[in-house]
Amino acid sequence: MKKRIHAVAGGIGFLMILTFWTSTAISELFGSHETIAAVKAWILTGMFVLIPAMVIVGGSGMAMGRRRKDAPARAKKKRMPIIAMNGLLILLPAAWFLAGKADAGEFDTIFYIIQTIELIAGAANLTMMGLNIRDGLKMTGRIGRSN
Repeated sequence: MKKRIHAVAGGIGFLMILTFWTSTAISELFGSHETIAAVKAWILTGMFVLIPAMVIVGGSGMAMGRRRKDAPARAKKKRMPIIAMNGLLILLPAAWFLAGKADAGEFDTIFYIIQTIELIAGAANLTMMGLNIRDGLKMTGRIGRSN
């Protein structure tokens, strides 16, 4: 049961961040300021799903991997704190800041600098989470080991 909860929570977290990232990029490239503000507000609302999902995936992963010493488990254990810190120290504050600026109609240089940082940090988290998914599938035998 723990494995299923971990997989579902991880999938939700990955898809939420992918949706946030893609929505941001599309709205920035093709949307109006009103569209960008709506996306930013929607992302904040989505945090009520994303944050619990990430807490669940982190906690269940730590519980399941506590005694594992194999290479995929070690790699996942190294990436998870980076993913968490990136989310808590960069992505979450950036989401709040950008939503406030967008709501106020302040699409200035600071907005776009923080937006760029957020997109880079989001891409980094998606990459690391994707690697964690791959390693988790290796650990469960769903995909072959490459060693």
